[in-house]
Amino acid sequence: MINIYYGPVVNPKTLRHYDALPQCLIAVGCDGNIIWVEDDIEASALYNTITLRGLNDGEYNLVDFSKNPGEFIMPGLVDTHVHACQFPNLGIGGDYELLDWLFEHVFPTEAKFGDHKYAKRAYNDVIDRSIASGTTTSCYYSSLYLDTTILLADIIHEKGSIERFMHAKCNMDWNCPGYYIERTPEDSLEDTKKLIKHILGLPLSRANEPLVHPIITPRFALSCSNKLLTELGKLAEQLPHVSIQTHISENRKEVEEAMRRFDAESYAAVYDRFGLLRNNTVLGHGVWLTEKEMKLIAKRGAGVAHCPTSNFYLSSGMAKVGLLLDHGVKVGLGTDVGGGYNPSILYTIQMASTASKMVAVQAKLDEERRQQRRARKCCKHGKHCKRGKHGRHGKEDTSSDMDSDSDSDSNSEAESARLPNHHEGHHHQSKPCHGLPPFANQKLQTEALLYLATLGGADVCCLQDYIGSFEVGKAFDALHVSLDDACGNPAVWGAWSRRQGKGKDAQEFEDMVGALFIYRG
Repeated sequence: MINIYYGPVVNPKTLRHYDALPQCLIAVGCDGNIIWVEDDIEASALYNTITLRGLNDGEYNLVDFSKNPGEFIMPGLVDTHVHACQFPNLGIGGDYELLDWLFEHVFPTEAKFGDHKYAKRAYNDVIDRSIASGTTTSCYYSSLYLDTTILLADIIHEKGSIERFMHAKCNMDWNCPGYYIERTPEDSLEDTKKLIKHILGLPLSRANEPLVHPIITPRFALSCSNKLLTELGKLAEQLPHVSIQTHISENRKEVEEAMRRFDAESYAAVYDRFGLLRNNTVLGHGVWLTEKEMKLIAKRGAGVAHCPTSNFYLSSGMAKVGLLLDHGVKVGLGTDVGGGYNPSILYTIQMASTASKMVAVQAKLDEERRQQRRARKCCKHGKHCKRGKHGRHGKEDTSSDMDSDSDSDSNSEAESARLPNHHEGHHHQSKPCHGLPPFANQKLQTEALLYLATLGGADVCCLQDYIGSFEVGKAFDALHVSLDDACGNPAVWGAWSRRQGKGKDAQEFEDMVGALFIYRG
C-alpha cells in the first residue's frame, strides 16, 4: 500500500538553501521510494489532491502530522566516518594525541572483536544506538577480522535493514602491534575480496537496491605496507564502483611521518600515487590539508569526512571546511566514534558550527597580527604606517605584507619546512563562486550545516541519487522530528515551549531537533 505523509517538511537543496515546506505531501510506494511530492497543499485540499493523483480510499495510508505543533519530517542523517569497533572506547583517552592514542586505547579495544561473542553483543548495541541517534546511513570501519566484520553486515539485515551502510574491514599490515596486525599483504587482500563477495551477495531492499555496500579500507597510509597499498589500488581499479575510505592529515605528527616515509610531496599525493584517490574516495578528517592538496582532491572528485568532535578531543586541530568547500571538495560530517565521544550527528553539527566559528576567530587574529607586523616593519624602515597606503603607481603597496607572510605565529622555521602551515589559506579568501561569497573563514550557517549532515554526506558516499533529500525516485529515508515537551528527549536543542512560532520557517536547525522516529517507508 502507498503511504502518504502530510505536514511540515525540511528539505535540503544546497549549501546555501533548504526548503521549509509547512504543508507538504510526500507519497511513498510499496518499495519505499518516493513516487510524488506536492507542496503548499491546504488541509481543505488534501483529499482532493490525493484523488487527482489517481488514488481512492483504501488504496493508501495517510499519516497526517500537520496538526501536531513542533513536528516535521527531514532526511535521515548521514555519518560519513565512524568506527563500529570503537564504541566501547567512547570518552576514553582524551589525554593522548592520535598516534599514541591508537596504541594505548584503540588497538587493544579493536583486538577484542576477534571474539565472536563479544563482537555480536557490541555490534547489536552499536546499530541500536546509531539508529536511536537519527543516523540512517553510516560509513563504517570495522576491525581487521573477517568473520566478525561479516557478522556486522549480517546484523544489519537482522535489524530489518533500517539503515544503509558502507562497510569494511581495516587493511593494516604494517606499523601495528604484534597482537593486532595482518600477517601479510596477501592475507589482507584475500580477506577483503571475501568480504566484498559476501556483501554483494546480501539480499537487496524492496526497491531492489543494496542496503550494505562494500568499501575498500586501507586504515591509513602509516598502517599499510607499500605492497598492500599497491594491491588495494589494483583491486580498486578492478572494482570502480566499490568506494574507498581512509584517514588523511588528521594529526601533524601523522602528516610528518607519512611524508617522510613515502618521500611524498603531500599526504594526498601518497594515496594518489597508489590509485586510491578518486571520485568515490572518502577521506577522514583532512585537518592539515594544504590548498594544493585540496585542489588535487577536488580534481579527483574525492570527499572529506569532517569530524570536529574527534578533532577537538584528540587535540588534532580544526579542519578548514570553508576552504574545502570553496575549492569544490565534497564534505560530509562524521562522528568518528571513538575519537568522537558522541555517536550523534546532531552533536557533530554543533561541533562543526563551533569549529567554523573558531576558524573564523583565528583568521581574524592572524590578520590583526599581520597588520601589526607590517606596521612595525614600516616604522622600522621609516615608512608611513597608514593602513592601505598606496605606492607611486596608485596600487596598494603589499611588499611589507609579502615579506611578513614568511613569519609564522604557530610553527617554527624547521616545522614549516616539513609540514603544511596550519593557517595557510587564512591569509586570503578564496574567490567567490559565481559572485557568491566564499565559505572560507566564515561561520557555517544553518543551511550549510543541514546540507553537510544530509545531502552533503550522501554526496561524499556517492549515494546522492538515493538519499539525502526528498526527490521523486529517491528512497524515503526520513526522520520524524518532534519538539513537543512530552517527548522528553534530552537531545532537544532549545525548548519548544519557549518558542512562539510553529517551526514552519526552520530558522534554526539546532532548535528544531527533538525526538527522532525513523520512517521506513
